[in-house]
Amino acid sequence: MDTSKDRYFTRNASSVAVVEFFWGLGFPVVMESTFLQIFLKKVGASDFMIGMVPAILIAGFSILPLASSYLTRNMVSKKRVVLYLHLVSSCATLGYGLFLFFNKIAAFILPAFFISYIIFSLCIGLTFPVWLHFLVKIFSEKKSIKGLSIMYLAQNVAKLAASVFILKVVEAYALSIESAAWIFLGSGILFLIGSLGFLLTKEQPAEHVDQRSNDSFFSHTRNTILEITQNRNLVRFLIGDLDNYVIMTVISFYAVYATQYFGIADYTAAGLFVAFIYTGSILSNLVLGTMGFLNLKQKFISTKLIGIGALAVLIFLPGFTGFLAASLMMGFCRGTRSVIYSPCIKKFSHKEDTTGVFAAAPLLTIVFGFGFPALFGKSLDWLTMMGSASYKLMFAISILIIIITLIFGVLTNFDDELKTTP
Repeated sequence: MDTSKDRYFTRNASSVAVVEFFWGLGFPVVMESTFLQIFLKKVGASDFMIGMVPAILIAGFSILPLASSYLTRNMVSKKRVVLYLHLVSSCATLGYGLFLFFNKIAAFILPAFFISYIIFSLCIGLTFPVWLHFLVKIFSEKKSIKGLSIMYLAQNVAKLAASVFILKVVEAYALSIESAAWIFLGSGILFLIGSLGFLLTKEQPAEHVDQRSNDSFFSHTRNTILEITQNRNLVRFLIGDLDNYVIMTVISFYAVYATQYFGIADYTAAGLFVAFIYTGSILSNLVLGTMGFLNLKQKFISTKLIGIGALAVLIFLPGFTGFLAASLMMGFCRGTRSVIYSPCIKKFSHKEDTTGVFAAAPLLTIVFGFGFPALFGKSLDWLTMMGSASYKLMFAISILIIIITLIFGVLTNFDDELKTTP
């Protein structure tokens, strides 16, 4: 099977790279976005509301995947489902852009945003596990990281180009509602176009399907969760991976920290910061992905060490250069994690169909994934009288959490090898 997958490696890597290039052009608007921070502040959002953005996204990633996992458990091919789910996910962003064009009541802007973002997050949640399984399925184990690196490299190059474009738009139009409408609308259209790239991929049918095909949804979910929780090495990996939520949360707030307290212009935070985040991701894709430096465990550990360094810079060197350096380092962390997460889940789960594992794993971390960004934002509202010190306190707490994930990362056995099961 792996030999036949390698025969289609170039085709599949190129096809998913096309998908991610177009999605990458829209990602700086809706995910890991400093643009959203600046936009929401402009339309009257509190820090707690801004904190709810990553929390809503994480909740969508954590809850809805269970449904798509259950509904697709008997499918030997999941390409069509991946395509349809991507198309549906595109519509929420496109719809909000249209709303901004025609809305005349300012009070509706924030509620409409959160409605559209909840829909987007739920749709992405449905898409996520099937998509991740599809990716590790179309590439052989030995070429999985290389294929994913090519895909994410295309995505991050597009993100970089889009972030520069957003910088120019915000600089020229001071983030007017009309310019924001064009940005949201354009992102949704790019998502739709990019999704069609899945039509070009070649998927090998699964050799096995779920043997518990007649289980109820609750039985299927319970059994999957039990399989995960009884796999100690996988649990250690998932705890070690929690630093990803910490970095996501910091990215959702540090632009406001920069603009409110250190004189950074809105257009710089909305564009240049993001450009450096994506530059860091590109570097990680090239150095650790396509060039293959460091083994899998070393890559995993590096995300924690570099994340600690980025937070230390935000605390002790919060100037223009410091913000760019922190952006670069956080981007490196995110880029590395994107490349290694799905191969690690595939490796540690020992299953042919990993959709259920990809779906249930976020559910086990939802309390932290949803709670940390919400608490981060609420704490900033409570400690507003402390000024910039409130952000530094939360960044320091974030460092302590990442140190804990580092310990679990060291304890994870990356030499774990067992026979793959259906």
